[in-house]
Amino acid sequence: MRILLLGEFSNIHWTLAEGLRHFGHEVCVVSDGNHWKNYPRNIDLYRATNGKWDGVKYIARLISILPKLRGFDIVQIVNPCFLSLRPEKSMPVYRYLRRHNGRVFLGAFGTDHYYVHTCMNGDVFKYSDFKTGEHLRASDENREIIKECLYGGTASANREIAESCDGIVACLWEYYISYKDHFPAKVKFIPLPLDTTGIESRVRDIPEKVNFFIGIQSERHHIKGTDIMLPVLEEVERMHSDLCTVTKAVDVPFTEYQRLMNTADVQLDQLYAYTPSMNSLLAMAKGVIVCGGGEPENYEILGEEELRPIVNIVPDEEELYTQLSNLLKHKERIPRLSAEGIEYVHRHHNYIEVAKQYITFWESN
Repeated sequence: MRILLLGEFSNIHWTLAEGLRHFGHEVCVVSDGNHWKNYPRNIDLYRATNGKWDGVKYIARLISILPKLRGFDIVQIVNPCFLSLRPEKSMPVYRYLRRHNGRVFLGAFGTDHYYVHTCMNGDVFKYSDFKTGEHLRASDENREIIKECLYGGTASANREIAESCDGIVACLWEYYISYKDHFPAKVKFIPLPLDTTGIESRVRDIPEKVNFFIGIQSERHHIKGTDIMLPVLEEVERMHSDLCTVTKAVDVPFTEYQRLMNTADVQLDQLYAYTPSMNSLLAMAKGVIVCGGGEPENYEILGEEELRPIVNIVPDEEELYTQLSNLLKHKERIPRLSAEGIEYVHRHHNYIEVAKQYITFWESN
């Protein structure tokens, strides 16, 4: 098959493409590299700024490549926001893709209308990026995202795409549950793909000093929870300076991020998640222990009944401090959690096995 993957979050499309190529499929990835992370792609659609002149250049570039985005058997867009344009302005491109290709699929791979709607309504999530219990996480950034995703261009674009596409792939339990009631016949959960080829997996020994690692995206500091995790982690370091150190990666390219991660024993990631992100899976593949999303729902949707490698953290500062301190007090847990993490990734997230699941789903639709 000829397959077009459009847009990029956390290297998911490039990794999936490599798995699909293993089966002989012709795959083209078109993206901006996920901005400063600069992930690989076949056709570059980078937009330097949100300024008017850069917007004009971006649209000209987009128009010039449109003829190359025709004649594919399968097209998958990463999200309703699959271009560096306002979602409603991307819709003519989506409709163009529908007219000039075979089947078109939507990736439920990030924040969108259905996810925010689920976060804000009912009691599906105990906590989320936008609401914890009845408490609204009402920063200016969150208010804008909520307004846009519930009532703005993202909402209207997401609804049209979800209703008209041939299928929806959700990569996390949170996203799957957000679409399931609306599109039960269309949505499929498929785990995140990870290529472990070339990754040095090393089961961590019991270290003299535990090296905690935290990656920070300045633009998403509040959403990812690093605004809470970092101060708590620094307090743990202050109180237990003889037992731990902290390594921070702030807005660094992916290669530098990996280099810093390689030295870590424990990674902190995604305070409000139920499930591990691509960065968490990469860390576990290396043998780094992850403090992040490891709720029971994560293991249930995978059918995993044995392994529990993730130190599940919740958005409570006292509880987070206790969990991190307990890791230091019980360092004998580190080798077991490290080994389980490596096995967990190989068992559920092998990029070739995940690609096989995509092929089966696409062909069934």
